[in-house]
Amino acid sequence: MIASINGLVTHKTPTVVIIEVQGLGYEVHVPLTSYYRLPEVKEMVALQIYTYVREDTLQLYGFLSLLEKELFLLLISVSGVGPKLGLNILSGMETGELIDAIRNGNVQRLRAIPGVGPKMAGRLALELKEKVSSLHPERSGIAASVVEPGNEVSNDALSALMNLGYHRTEARRVIEQIVQGEEEQDNGEIDSVEGLIKLALKRLAKIK
Repeated sequence: MIASINGLVTHKTPTVVIIEVQGLGYEVHVPLTSYYRLPEVKEMVALQIYTYVREDTLQLYGFLSLLEKELFLLLISVSGVGPKLGLNILSGMETGELIDAIRNGNVQRLRAIPGVGPKMAGRLALELKEKVSSLHPERSGIAASVVEPGNEVSNDALSALMNLGYHRTEARRVIEQIVQGEEEQDNGEIDSVEGLIKLALKRLAKIK
């Protein structure tokens, strides 16, 4: 059973990355939370791996942090959640936010994830509420989110970008980079929803 892979990134897409190790290329399925933090092609990466084996199927699922892998394993332990949906749930919300939503039984927030209906959201909250309490985002190196209930400007900007068709994880990541000052800007613009949206759209246009 493959538990981890350390090798060269030879190809990557938002859902799959190919890692070369001693001449062998491993196709690894990854969540968006890991994809956005992957190094560039021709650079080295170390991934935590879950090996999925069923009859004639063998698939690898990779995560940049042990926390993501542990959360993934908890997700697929829930009835009705296979690896594909588990990866989709991880991709729909930042890791720390997902843990908080499950721990607090925030069904409405969980339902915002594509592919998660009201019954599944309730099942996740009910079955995993106690189990996720042992997970600690800070030990994985994942910073606390700046997009949280107390930050209305960031939350409103995030909602607006999602209404424009941008994926929640992608829009959230860009907003956090702007608020944390990872690019040169007029800081006054981030104090208003309109200004923050404007800066985010500029950055998202470059990504596209």
